[in-house]
Amino acid sequence: MKIEIEKVKKKQVDLSEAEPASHFPALMEMEKAGECSFTAPVTAQVSAVWEYDHVRAAGKVETAVRLTCSRCLAEYESSVSSEFTIFYTEAKGEELDEEVELSDEELISASYSGDEIDLAPEIAEQVMLEIPYKPLCKESCLGLCPQCGADLNAGECGCDRGGINLKMAALKKIKIEK
Repeated sequence: MKIEIEKVKKKQVDLSEAEPASHFPALMEMEKAGECSFTAPVTAQVSAVWEYDHVRAAGKVETAVRLTCSRCLAEYESSVSSEFTIFYTEAKGEELDEEVELSDEELISASYSGDEIDLAPEIAEQVMLEIPYKPLCKESCLGLCPQCGADLNAGECGCDRGGINLKMAALKKIKIEK
């Protein structure tokens, strides 16, 4: 999905696209790493308008993914949806070698050069930001039994899990004399 600068200077440009996840290299890396698998195309709707000296692109990205719960290891489907606004300014060719603090406006801005703005990296980034780092099939997921490995969401396994907490086991040996 590309925004042509000359067109957006004249009037608002509305774009819509549905691409498979394989179209985005960053999303394919996530699949290869086993973080998730995409079960639907990535759809994006973007409206771009020229404001003063920059392009404001606002839109929405949606897709569906299959994730593995980090507690019980069950696979589940989840939808991904993200709304975004990005301000594009023309690149001035200045490179900063030192570390600088970014303002809120700079965090949602990007630069472009040439006659077009390619939105593919930002679309992939919006999807990546919505994939949970530690996915859960549900907030109340009980996970697996540390003794036998049974799924505790299906029911109790009968193991005694109220035993010794190894983190505090050394403290039981301490004798305090009065």
